[in-house]
Amino acid sequence: MKKILVTGGAGYIGSKLVTKLLNIGCEVTVVDVLKFSSKSLNHLFSDRNFHFIKGDVRNKKLMKKLVEKNEFIIPLAALVGAPLCKKYKKEAISVNLDSIKFLMKLVAKRKKKVIYLTTNSGYGVGEKNKYCDENSPLNPISLYGRTKVQAEKIVMSYNNSIGFRLATVFGYSYRMRTDLLVNNFVFKSLNEKKLTLYEPHFRRNYIHVDDVVDGIVYSIKNFIHLRTNVYNLGLSSANLTKYMLAKKIKDKIKHLKIKIVQNKKDPDQRDYYVSNRKIEKRGFKAKVSIEKGIAELIQVFSHSKEKIINNY
Repeated sequence: MKKILVTGGAGYIGSKLVTKLLNIGCEVTVVDVLKFSSKSLNHLFSDRNFHFIKGDVRNKKLMKKLVEKNEFIIPLAALVGAPLCKKYKKEAISVNLDSIKFLMKLVAKRKKKVIYLTTNSGYGVGEKNKYCDENSPLNPISLYGRTKVQAEKIVMSYNNSIGFRLATVFGYSYRMRTDLLVNNFVFKSLNEKKLTLYEPHFRRNYIHVDDVVDGIVYSIKNFIHLRTNVYNLGLSSANLTKYMLAKKIKDKIKHLKIKIVQNKKDPDQRDYYVSNRKIEKRGFKAKVSIEKGIAELIQVFSHSKEKIINNY
């Protein structure tokens, strides 16, 4: 039985990941401050292999004790997204970067295995008509991107680590987010009956949260073969412009009106195509289509009382 520590395990990716890990027979410890949701892990408390600690990853005494007890460390605790990091700059640096510096000192001394998630936003603006692969230059635009890129360098300087640069994640989770682009677009399409697009030609890659979870599980099972490497993790059929994404949503929501605003900048200036060939060659390929994810989100938002978190 693998013993796994997941920091930030009550979050959007974490709550789905922890559920899957328990289902495949792992013993999982979660540490989370529960800043956004206190209910996302409620369905797991009856599992005797699940341990929850309400705590902060910046608590050095706590983290030292937890790292010693676990074989795998998956540090998900972070302030996620450019708007949140811009609003809470000091906290973003202390959680996203400083806590990772301390964690890796603990990990290196104890020879633990680390799986670290960062973001494709590190690529910033990609070269025109050229895919970003793992060797492409990193030019993060936001504080969020910069903290994650710096933390990735620290993590990957330790040779018992795997890094995943995630595409923009979408789909249902126990701790739902409506600020992520696909989720946001579907939510607004249902509730406002229209989408307003700025710089609709901007491109991004996408991946369903279930594929992210399956990618992490695959890396746990194949850790020796994948370690010491960073991998882009996305759905290769979903390198889409914002307009292409909006059209796919309109295919499901016929009454949707798409409005394109000229001469106005999008606050998020990311623009890139991403290659996922490296991880695919190592045996893992994302499967959940963007169309299936949109259909899922339509069902979820049609029967829920989610409030919109952030506008794009």
